[in-house]
Amino acid sequence: MTTLKEFEEALKTAGNDAALDILDKLRERDRTNRSIRPARRVVGKKMTPELARRILELHQTTNMTQQEIAFDLGVNQGRVNEVIKRGKWLSDDPNAPEAIARDRAIKRAKEGVGISPRKAPRQPPAPAGPQKAEPKAVTRKRAEKTKAKDKDRPVQLLLGGL
Repeated sequence: MTTLKEFEEALKTAGNDAALDILDKLRERDRTNRSIRPARRVVGKKMTPELARRILELHQTTNMTQQEIAFDLGVNQGRVNEVIKRGKWLSDDPNAPEAIARDRAIKRAKEGVGISPRKAPRQPPAPAGPQKAEPKAVTRKRAEKTKAKDKDRPVQLLLGGL
């Protein structure tokens, strides 16, 4: 696929000034129409039962998508899904799995520490006993020697059940 820059270079090479003028006008139009829009990625608020109830209320009373609800309330879309589909965050129980996970993540973020990666599983020990040797690669010289030896050998024809 050709990039716009490559296309522009091809127009210059071909001396197509009319097309280059059109390209410049389109670029200028795009510059004037550009606007800075708010980012779609939102750093989530702390989930509370009140916020979860607001999510459910918006879900039941509007035609908003989960993404729209998340953006409107300033939470992650995954959290909206958890509330709607699994009923999470509706209780104020600090021992609920989601509350424990949230508190651990907050603590790690404050400490600037991530979870260490899992260790790779250990490889099983090699079986004791004789190991089969890998077949050697056949070189051209060795193949030629073998052919020369085979010429001198008598050929035996095996005729199975005849």
